[in-house]
Amino acid sequence: MTHSKFPFAFCLLLTFNAHAENLNDAWTAALNSNHQIKAAQANTDVSQAQLQAAEGQNLPDLNVGTGYTQYNETPSAKTNIEGKAAQFAMQQMGSVKAQAMATLPIYTSGKITHNINAAQATLDATQASEQVAALNLKMQVADSYIAVLRLEDAVQVAQSHIHSLESHQKDVKNLFDQGVVAKNDVLAADVELLNAQQLLLQAANVYDNAKARYNQLLTRPLTAKVELAKQVPELPKSTLENLNQSALNQRPELVVLNEQIESLREQTKAMKAGLMPQVALNGGYQYQQNRYQAYEGLWQANVGVDWKLYDGSTNHKGESLEKQALALKEQGEELSGQILLQVRQAWLDSQETQQRLQVAKQTIVQADENLKVTTDRYQQGLATHTEVIQAEDLRTITHNNLNNANYDFALAGLRIKRAVGNF
Repeated sequence: MTHSKFPFAFCLLLTFNAHAENLNDAWTAALNSNHQIKAAQANTDVSQAQLQAAEGQNLPDLNVGTGYTQYNETPSAKTNIEGKAAQFAMQQMGSVKAQAMATLPIYTSGKITHNINAAQATLDATQASEQVAALNLKMQVADSYIAVLRLEDAVQVAQSHIHSLESHQKDVKNLFDQGVVAKNDVLAADVELLNAQQLLLQAANVYDNAKARYNQLLTRPLTAKVELAKQVPELPKSTLENLNQSALNQRPELVVLNEQIESLREQTKAMKAGLMPQVALNGGYQYQQNRYQAYEGLWQANVGVDWKLYDGSTNHKGESLEKQALALKEQGEELSGQILLQVRQAWLDSQETQQRLQVAKQTIVQADENLKVTTDRYQQGLATHTEVIQAEDLRTITHNNLNNANYDFALAGLRIKRAVGNF
């Protein structure tokens, strides 16, 4: 009985195929086509427009208006001239009125500045949210990428298992023809081979589903061909303490909360500033059609002060915003703890999978040699069919273990990068 050799060492992850898609290619394709990312980018554009609107409050307001008025009588004034009642027209029965007025804020007690700061903080939060969406998508793609590679190798293991059992089936039939073994061995070998073929069908089905999921994340036809390079980024080389600090400094989820808090605080300041004096310069041109008036068109300018001495709702609205900011601060504290837990779990997983990988490498050679020795003994009549099957099952398990250790180790490294926020 012979068995297939296939490349299952850690070098598997370093194999390069010039025509295969690597993880960076997959990330680029997903980020360029994914609808969630496009939605996040649209939200950023909205926040950018809101910032521009807030900055526009510093610019003059220009209002132009016109209209036509028709009276049923000519507007007139009454008077007495030398003891006799008299009246004279003051305005035409029908007239056109037009004006162009500009208003420029001169002093707003900081209201406009705080509104701009609030809009800027909201934009920063939205941009950080876009980064969060990108990181989440990249992690989903990485999970799917590793799943496809893992299942591809699982199919290879299943195929190798079939090839090994087919070789054993030939040995059994040869020995049966020679009268060395009983018919029971032939039947058992046939059943084992059929079971292996069933396992291959199941593995192939799971593999096809994994490829469909991968294509879906990259917004491709579900049946598109998937050919992946067995490459992943290297595991970050840093202490757990440094990883923790990097995560707290880099995770955009924390930036989102911090900027939302800043936006709420600036909104509160802007609202309170609205209760302080508001000074504006008004000026423009006004035209009133009236042949009884000396000057139908007049230029005017004035400085106005508006001071809202009492408002029963503004203080309560400001308090509401302050409470929202406090709630977000508490969420930030909770999130920081969750982030540190994520980093620790990913780091511990990498340590565990690295140790598993070393053990799995050692068992491969032993399992292969055990199958070879057991097969030789069976051919010489010194071992039973059951012993050969057990040796083959053990060989299959060790190869699957090595595959899983390889990909679990790679996945742990990717999850460390995601936990730190540094894909």
